[in-house]
Amino acid sequence: MTETMNRFNDISPIPDSKVPETIERLIANSYFRRAAETFIKPLPWEQFTAIMSQCRTKDDFQRYIIYPAMKQLIAKTTTEMSGAGWENIPEGTGTLFISNHRDIVLDAAFLNMLMVDQDKPTTEIAIGDNLLIYPWIEELVRLNKSFIVKRGVSVRQMLEVSKHLSEYIHDTVKRRAQPAWIAQREGRAKDSNDKTQVSLLKMLTLHNSSDPGKALQDLHIIPLSISYELDPCDYLKAKEFQLKRDNPGHKKTEADDIENMFTGIMGFKGRVTFRFGTCIDQAVKVIPETTGRNELLEQAASLIDREIYRNYTFFPFNYVAYDLMTGTKRFSSQYTGGDLSKFNTYLQDQIGKIDIPNRDDVFLREKMIEMYGNTVKNHLEAQ
Repeated sequence: MTETMNRFNDISPIPDSKVPETIERLIANSYFRRAAETFIKPLPWEQFTAIMSQCRTKDDFQRYIIYPAMKQLIAKTTTEMSGAGWENIPEGTGTLFISNHRDIVLDAAFLNMLMVDQDKPTTEIAIGDNLLIYPWIEELVRLNKSFIVKRGVSVRQMLEVSKHLSEYIHDTVKRRAQPAWIAQREGRAKDSNDKTQVSLLKMLTLHNSSDPGKALQDLHIIPLSISYELDPCDYLKAKEFQLKRDNPGHKKTEADDIENMFTGIMGFKGRVTFRFGTCIDQAVKVIPETTGRNELLEQAASLIDREIYRNYTFFPFNYVAYDLMTGTKRFSSQYTGGDLSKFNTYLQDQIGKIDIPNRDDVFLREKMIEMYGNTVKNHLEAQ
C-alpha cells in the first residue's frame, strides 16, 4: 500500500498519516481562516478549530467539518436536495461516477453529502490543478479526498501525466474498491449541452490501452445526472459567452475563477437532484471486438451521454426555456403563465448583474434560455 501511495503522492488525496499536520498548517493560515469563517458562522473560530484538530483521518474531516458546513450551506442555498437511483450502485465494489458538470465546487461536495446520508463511502474527487490557486486550497481539497488532474503541462508531458492519472483511477476503483467521481468534460458546459469528452475516456483507458473495452469495464462506470433548478452562475456564463464572441482571444482570469466559485457556492439553487443511471459495463461488453479504439470510445461516450440525458430532473423553468428556445408550446402543460412571467423576470434580473461594455441583452437572454432548455432538448433526443 505504501509503495503504491508513494507512486501517486503527487496527485492523490493526503494519506491519513499526514492529516493532523495538514490540519495544523491550515489552522495557522490566515487566508484559510478568512475563507472558512464565511461558512462556519455562527460557530466561533476557536470552537471550529478545536473540532478540526481532533480529526485524525480524511473520513473524520469529512464527517465532522465538511458535512456540517455543507448541511448549513444546503439549508441556506437550496429548497430541496435529493438523490435517486441508489439501487444502481453495487455494494463493496469500486465505481467511477461520471457526471455532467454544473458547479465548480459543489457537484462533488453535494454528491458526497448524499453518500454520507445513505451510509455509503464518499467518493474520491477529480479536481483540475487550475483551480488550486493557493497552496492552502490544494491542501484543503486533498484533505477532502480530492485527487489532482494536472492541466498546466506541456504537450510532451501530457501523455505521461494522463497515463499516471489513469493508473491512479484504476488503482482507486479496482484494487482499493473505492468510489471516485470525475466530470464528463474539462470545465463546465456553459450552455448545459452536456457531452462526454472522448479524450476523457481515452485517458481512462491508458492504463490498458491494448484493450480499451476491458479498461472501461474495470472502472464500472455509472453515469450520474446532476440537475439544479437555478444556476447561480448563469449570468457569469452568459457574460463569458459575450466576451468570447466580441473577443475570440478572451481568457478567464484568476479573479473570474474565484468569482465563479464564490457565486456558485453562495448563490441560490432552488431544488437540486442527483440521479444515478445504469452502469455501462454490459453495453460496452457487447460492442463488437472488431471495433477500432476511437470508434469504441465514441460509442462509450454516447452511452454515458444517453444515461445522463435520460436521468435529468426537470423544473418549470426548463420547460419554459425549451418552449421559448424552439418557439413552440410543446410543454405548456408543465408550467403556468406565472412560471413564464417569473422566468422572464428572473432572466432580466440576472442580465442586470452583468457589467460589460456594449452589453447585448438579446444575446445574453438567448444564451441563458439555452442553459435551461438544452437539457430538455437532449433528454428528448435520448428517448
